[in-house]
Amino acid sequence: MDERDPRKPRHQDHDLLPDAKKEVQGMMKGGMDHPSTKPVLTGAAVGAIVGGLLPVVTWPLGLAAGAGYMLYKRLRP
Repeated sequence: MDERDPRKPRHQDHDLLPDAKKEVQGMMKGGMDHPSTKPVLTGAAVGAIVGGLLPVVTWPLGLAAGAGYMLYKRLRP
């Protein structure tokens, strides 16, 4: 059988990086009108606040983690 057989189940995260790249490019082109921009920015803000409150994690790490988590949840609900 061919690996691209539509009947063969695929792992959900197989195309995560290309999907994320496409989504970020769409967000950059669409700006605030893109449906993923506001949730990802909200996640980044929450992550930065939590990162600022925690003693070991800094706000830039929290910002990246929050934005990354929300982008992942937009791609793989």
